[in-house]
Amino acid sequence: MTTNIKLTDSQRNTLEHAAQNPDGKIDWFPGNIKGGARKKVIDSMFTRALITPLGENWVIAAEGYDALGLPRPGASALLDPVIEVSKPRTRDNSKQAQVIGLLKRPEGATIVQICEATSWQAHTVRGAFAGAFKKKLGLVITSTKDQGGARVYRIAGGLT
Repeated sequence: MTTNIKLTDSQRNTLEHAAQNPDGKIDWFPGNIKGGARKKVIDSMFTRALITPLGENWVIAAEGYDALGLPRPGASALLDPVIEVSKPRTRDNSKQAQVIGLLKRPEGATIVQICEATSWQAHTVRGAFAGAFKKKLGLVITSTKDQGGARVYRIAGGLT
């Protein structure tokens, strides 16, 4: 599988080693990666969804295999309930959940409405759309603008 995900040398070496393990466990790092640097490599791979926690350990995620251009493990590994638990989600009482609720309405929501509901600034709302909602949660956010009207955003797919 071809991918355009750019990896650092440390990330690539760590993921390649983990991909050789049948369970995909992250149990090796390059010799020059120790202490705080090791934590930064793990944090950056987790943020990019290349690895996922499994109990006390880290394992390579499907996206990690994609980044290496390797086939993903069999369907049984993808259906593992432990991996499903680590899927990004939103707390019911969070501002993120509030925004998702506004976007799920048939009439959608404008940036101004979301700002009023959350006390966020407009650039924070747009950043949340691009980062948390689209990249991490996998939501598809659409926008429409009637002539002379405000731009209205809606969730078109992804999480239900």
